[in-house]
Amino acid sequence: MSVVRIPTNFNIDLEFEIPEFYRRLLAWALDVLILFFYVKIAELIYVSIIRGQNPFDIDTQYNRHFLQIIFMMPLFIYHPVCEITMNGQSLGKKIMGLQVVNENGGRPSIGQFLIRWLIRTADLMVLIIILLNVLIFFNKELLGALIGSVLLLIADVILVVSTRKGQRLGDILAKTILIRNQPKGSIEDTVFIAVADNYVPTFPEIMHLSDRDINAIKRILETARKKGDLNMAIAASDKIRSHLNIKTNLSPFEFLEVLLKDYNYLSTK
Repeated sequence: MSVVRIPTNFNIDLEFEIPEFYRRLLAWALDVLILFFYVKIAELIYVSIIRGQNPFDIDTQYNRHFLQIIFMMPLFIYHPVCEITMNGQSLGKKIMGLQVVNENGGRPSIGQFLIRWLIRTADLMVLIIILLNVLIFFNKELLGALIGSVLLLIADVILVVSTRKGQRLGDILAKTILIRNQPKGSIEDTVFIAVADNYVPTFPEIMHLSDRDINAIKRILETARKKGDLNMAIAASDKIRSHLNIKTNLSPFEFLEVLLKDYNYLSTK
């Protein structure tokens, strides 16, 4: 398993584990299997709805086309909806312990999730096969689309196994990385920390930092706690104190945690 180091604004490199190719492949296969079962269930529901209707009636034909679009929609929006609402994970990724993050180690924006979704060549190929089956070989346009998808899929595989960060084309364009997610600690994977409604911020200066800085602070705190690395926490604390001109007697770990609580409270007010 390879490891990629991502520099932060605090002169501290964070380490992320890049998953093995077989783990990515299994996550992808699980997602395809989920979509396959959805197609079978949707097909049964569709057939039960249209049973007994006159296929030559114009209104019936429009209704059928509308139903087909409705039933096909989840196939195409499955990945972006899952990754946006499940913190960078689809169901397959969650089972295999994988997560999408941006190149700074934080949560990708909705735009980044959408970009990597638009370049899902492998999924396009599988969806065509599932939906059209062998009929594709009797349609030159669809056959050409399948061949193009296969070529792009091969390019994706080559990029994943040969690049340092294991990025496919969609990840490179979206500036995202697929990493191993190790949910061993009790700290959440996002910058969210629950704070009471009557919480009083200690360091309002935290709002002068960028989103990238906040993500970096959260990752540094996670990593330092996981490894018991006091020096990492001290280095980050000293950098922030100097940059924001803050004076405090809090320990490095306490200081970083209070900063995150302050940010969570102030950013929602």
